[in-house]
Amino acid sequence: MNSFSLGDLAHSFMLQRRGAELQAEFSRVTEEVASGQVSDIKSVLAGNTGYLIDIENNLQALTSYAVATVEAAQLADATQAVLELVNTSVEQLNSVLVAMPSSAQGAILDQFSNDAEIEMATIVSALNTTSGGRSVFAGLATDRSALEGVGVILDALRAATATATTPDELKTLAEQWFDDPLGFTAVAYTGTDEALAPFRVGDNETVSVNVTANDSALRDILMNVSVAVISKDEAFGFSTIERQDLLRDSGEGLFQVQTDLTAIRASVGFAQARIDAVSTRNATEENGLLIARAALLQVDPFEAASELEAVQFQLQSLYTVAARMSDMSFVNFIR
Repeated sequence: MNSFSLGDLAHSFMLQRRGAELQAEFSRVTEEVASGQVSDIKSVLAGNTGYLIDIENNLQALTSYAVATVEAAQLADATQAVLELVNTSVEQLNSVLVAMPSSAQGAILDQFSNDAEIEMATIVSALNTTSGGRSVFAGLATDRSALEGVGVILDALRAATATATTPDELKTLAEQWFDDPLGFTAVAYTGTDEALAPFRVGDNETVSVNVTANDSALRDILMNVSVAVISKDEAFGFSTIERQDLLRDSGEGLFQVQTDLTAIRASVGFAQARIDAVSTRNATEENGLLIARAALLQVDPFEAASELEAVQFQLQSLYTVAARMSDMSFVNFIR
């Protein structure tokens, strides 16, 4: 009977190949134990990866929606905060001007105008707010402030109303300048009439936050406050009673425009509520997809641990055999 045996070189190659196979298997099982996910996805899914690809695509889309939702929420929150600050200034100035005593004159009247200028500076500064490095109330012109400074606005208004000889004429000319596209819009407003594009926060779902400093309600606020400021100018030559009437009229105008301001704030609040709802819905959907993906790809921890232990035992056995073969000699053989 013939017998066959492997030579030393063949044994060496066989051990090396088996060692490489076990090392690869050890690395695979170790990775699966650590990650909790199978490494060979195609074999687990039997080549049917369409469902998994769909899950991955949906997760990527939700990631992009999450970024857009954060940006939309940041803009909406900043807009609402500014409008609240503007509303506070309007309420304070309105209450002061409407309640102005009939005995007010001279320096006291000047102080009312000075108070109006302080509130105007607050409003203009608020409307020039930036959020995330972009201007909030400048439309598409996110790289610059929405309004010129208070001094620029008041100087332009004074030039436009220089011919006024009565409080009514001053108020009429002021209204015309603020409504004229070549007036306030061209001189004081530095943004654009085009609003930012809506934020895509979901499949076929967008949210818009498009309030600009050129909104008619905000222009009316600035107009009434500006008239209260320049009513003290000696160039008009108004009497004490005429100045009182102008200041009270400005206060009443601020009271009336608060309704429009409230409507704007409600619109922004509605956008905020939609953003919150969409964000919650997207997060829920994302968690569901993650669970579905894990169910497809997760490994049995006990089975993986047993497989790892088996591979470790085989490696140890292989190394033991290799060590003994390397220690073999003819002397040991004839003993």
